Amino acid sequence: MTHWTPALVEERLAEAALILRRLPDPRRRGYFSTWPEIVHSFADKVGQEPKQMRVLPSPQAISRMEETLTWTGCLEPIDGKIVWMKAHGERWKEICYAVGLQRAAAHQHWAYGLSIIALTLNRQPVNRQLSKRKLIRLARGA
Repeated sequence: MTHWTPALVEERLAEAALILRRLPDPRRRGYFSTWPEIVHSFADKVGQEPKQMRVLPSPQAISRMEETLTWTGCLEPIDGKIVWMKAHGERWKEICYAVGLQRAAAHQHWAYGLSIIALTLNRQPVNRQLSKRKLIRLARGA
């Protein structure tokens, strides 16, 4: 059994965000094309950029991602939004603009969210009466 720390939670959330980006785009059912497939000649392909090959994630990675998606359910909506935006690689400037907080406050909400998830995964009681700083210190030191 793994002892979860905020750093491990952050890595796992970043992995889940990467796997979500690598999944194929959803398609609407019932829509299809009756046109024949276009066959390009060599002259048509000259000067074109090659299509990037999309590598599909493994079933184990998808299972880990699905498990990770449920972790933010115990967070306040603003904390969950900040945690997922940071996991998707957003810059702090965009995060602060989206949630309407200053950078220091947004960073504290992010660290608090990671700490709550880590404590919940470790099955430790989360005392919401504690200040955010104390709870963050508790999760890092535990």
